[in-house]
Amino acid sequence: MNNRVFHVDHQISSKNVDESVTEWTRVVKYSEANGYDRLYGGELVSWIEQVAGTVALRHAGTPVTTAAIDNMQFKQTINLNDIVVLIGRITHVGRTSMEVRVDTYVEDLRTGMRHVVNRAYLTEVCVDEEGRPTTVPYGLNVRTEVERAEWQGAEKRRELRAQRRKEGF
Repeated sequence: MNNRVFHVDHQISSKNVDESVTEWTRVVKYSEANGYDRLYGGELVSWIEQVAGTVALRHAGTPVTTAAIDNMQFKQTINLNDIVVLIGRITHVGRTSMEVRVDTYVEDLRTGMRHVVNRAYLTEVCVDEEGRPTTVPYGLNVRTEVERAEWQGAEKRRELRAQRRKEGF
């Protein structure tokens, strides 16, 4: 397999996907649940954004901000006292932005099996001291077929976001 390095020319070097993978585990508390003992959707969105920001920060080593969230679908509910596992990984690096995939699972306490709740893709942008976009200092080594497929999917999502902006969305 070709170990092609994806990056823009002015980035100083590249990092591997696994260098910034972040896994976060939480147990749903009363203060995070609604009157039906289900996790508030906004709480999960906040957790997803925090994981994505951590992944991007670990990859870039510079301040980042969330610019977009794609595909926020909830496959099942998350209930009070459920164990929630969020796993984030970088999928794409551009000039000033990175795409991060965050998968959310509910872990069965008895079996340890994880059931998919959500998959979200977030665009994180490197920013300078004034909050203006700045260059992502590191490219991304795409070393496996899975990583290559994620990179190609990110390119398609990027094109779709650009098309939606043109259409006023």
